Amino acid sequence: MRVGIMQPYFFPYVGYFQLIAAVDKFIVYDNIKYTKKGWINRNRMLLNGSDVMFSLPLKNDSDALNICEREISSNFDSNNILNQFRGAYQQAPYFKPTFLLLEEIIRNKEINLFKYLYSSIVKTCEYLGIQTRILVSSEIEINHDLKGQDKVLALCEAVGASSYLNAFGGINLYEKEVFQRKDIDLRFIKSLQFEYPQLGNSFIPWLSIIDVLMFNELDGIASVVSGGYEFL
Repeated sequence: MRVGIMQPYFFPYVGYFQLIAAVDKFIVYDNIKYTKKGWINRNRMLLNGSDVMFSLPLKNDSDALNICEREISSNFDSNNILNQFRGAYQQAPYFKPTFLLLEEIIRNKEINLFKYLYSSIVKTCEYLGIQTRILVSSEIEINHDLKGQDKVLALCEAVGASSYLNAFGGINLYEKEVFQRKDIDLRFIKSLQFEYPQLGNSFIPWLSIIDVLMFNELDGIASVVSGGYEFL
């Protein structure tokens, strides 16, 4: 059984969903530290031919808190970010169906950061037709004081993994021999270049999944999600 484990991200790039689709069980971390300069509550979209950041504003709080302990700012106005997406993508060929999905996700009244992001990942997977079972790390019985590779191994063993699949960017974080001693095959997934028209502009790769959804029909996206990568 293949298992993948990642932090939650705000409308992550297509490779995140390729990883989910490539495994039998996908575990989302909720009880690890929130990283301020990562991609947990922000991402990139296309605006006037350039890539720009969009973000989910958070309540000011301690940097020591876990993702599941952080909250969305009380000043968050869902209309503001939806207007950003409307202004950027209203001329895109698949704007209408994608915007309906965005409205459903972004208008979520949940203030807990993890629950909000978890819901967005699940709804996007449903939209893409991904049927992988998605689990929450804190609900799995392991020693949650473990860190890094040790925590990954514990989670894999707890859910009966025979193979652990990680994004290519984490290739230097894990030792294959350690996984082999636990009878777990360590593999990495690397997304292949997926290029498509972006309103006549020079192509900018690896933007948020929103960009992919705005410019591509679902059948085409499904084929990329299910096979547009290689294993290492």
